[in-house]
Amino acid sequence: MDIRTAQALAWENKKAKGFNITDVAYEFGLLHGEIAEAFNAWRRQHPDLDDELADVAIYLFGLAEMNGIDLQSAIERKLATNAARRYAPDPATGVMNRVTS
Repeated sequence: MDIRTAQALAWENKKAKGFNITDVAYEFGLLHGEIAEAFNAWRRQHPDLDDELADVAIYLFGLAEMNGIDLQSAIERKLATNAARRYAPDPATGVMNRVTS
């Protein structure tokens, strides 16, 4: 399944079940909660990490739909942008930073 199809299916499910489809701020809050649940599943090594990450994606699909964003196109565009960027480790910390020059 591609991202565009998954986004459409997630949106149709939200509408069919009567879930939030208008309050963007509320949806961001719910997404935050799902990310926290995924982190806790990872930290506790629960076997349901995959389900929690899927929930994160589903809430993200809903947010994209609420804002008129074709998430598949946005991700494809962003991956291409990131692939073209150059990164180098910061000498002091070793953290990878984008090279701007």
